[in-house]
Amino acid sequence: MIKKLEHSARQVAEGIFTIFQTSYAIEADLIGCDDFPPLARSIKNIQDSPSLFLAAVVNNCLAGVIEIELQDKQLDVHSLTVAPRFFKQGIASELLSHVLTTFDYQQAQVETATANRPAISLYKKHGFVEFNRWTPAHGIEKLALHKQCESLY
Repeated sequence: MIKKLEHSARQVAEGIFTIFQTSYAIEADLIGCDDFPPLARSIKNIQDSPSLFLAAVVNNCLAGVIEIELQDKQLDVHSLTVAPRFFKQGIASELLSHVLTTFDYQQAQVETATANRPAISLYKKHGFVEFNRWTPAHGIEKLALHKQCESLY
């Protein structure tokens, strides 16, 4: 089941934070990064975020979280994380598919590390294509992918 999270509530933000910490620690290892910026995010930052957070809930457990913003028909995926015990169960795909079929957007965009092959594969499976690569100041090479909404007309 996918549900909207009230991330401004401390207990909810703590649950999101826990998934971020466990999932991003594994991603940091995967891409070979000792100082991974998403791991520095605080509970307070999550609570104060203007983003929308949606969760996949399995047996009353927070299995995965997707963080998005939608402005002027531009859908930005800021994070997509899955609790490690729910890896390889289709949770990330379910969350991404839900967002792409629920919200009214013209273009969706996401960024990830170029070394994060599982994430890149997931986004490409959902119709995203690469359009930019760069290396920010933190030194982790990134790529941006986007997807145009399929028009009904």
